[in-house]
Amino acid sequence: MAKPNFEFQKRQKELEKKRKKEEKKQKKLDRAAAQSPSADSTAPPAEST
Repeated sequence: MAKPNFEFQKRQKELEKKRKKEEKKQKKLDRAAAQSPSADSTAPPAEST
């Protein structure tokens, strides 16, 4: 029987945790940007001619 590769499993688990954390962070930023009207101030102003 093959020996399990615990280092690989641990690394995959760590990567999954990191990915989930980043997703949570991004969702939080998106929510905050949607609520604040100043979030659109980062876009360049539209020129009217």
